[in-house]
Amino acid sequence: MINNVVLVGRLTRDPDLRYTPSGAAVATFNLAVNRNFTNQSGEREADFINCVIWRKSAETLANYARKGTLLGVTGRIQTRNYENQQGQRVYVTEVVCDNFQLLESKSASEQRQQQFSGGNFGQSNQSNFNQNDQSFGQTSSNTKNEMPNFDRDVNPFGSASNIDISDDDLPF
Repeated sequence: MINNVVLVGRLTRDPDLRYTPSGAAVATFNLAVNRNFTNQSGEREADFINCVIWRKSAETLANYARKGTLLGVTGRIQTRNYENQQGQRVYVTEVVCDNFQLLESKSASEQRQQQFSGGNFGQSNQSNFNQNDQSFGQTSSNTKNEMPNFDRDVNPFGSASNIDISDDDLPF
């Protein structure tokens, strides 16, 4: 059986770090993961996925990641259930993370935190995220750790409307 999950998204809040009675660290967090398509109004929707990570990785995540951090995680889907205080059965589906990777530089993260501190990550800030993401793809001679622009809406051929390819160059 295969149960593998790979997610890339932004934290919706700071990770919640707790410790079990036996002393094991556990952090819970939510990832906002954009869908690959837009809705009827042309807006991109997101799924909000519950995640949990254990032990040293949980402590590291809680120390370095904050609300809005771009994060990649690998893990597996797990379901569990419990009985709440009202006696009702509650079912939970979550991603149990094995590994995580911070996907933006510390300076980019700090710049975004300052830009949006105290702000709402709603519609008004969405264009600012896109502007910041597009600036990563631009080349500059004085920046060493540049990130390519993987935005799906960017034309990879620039402003060229026609591409001149001869029939002899085509493999079919």
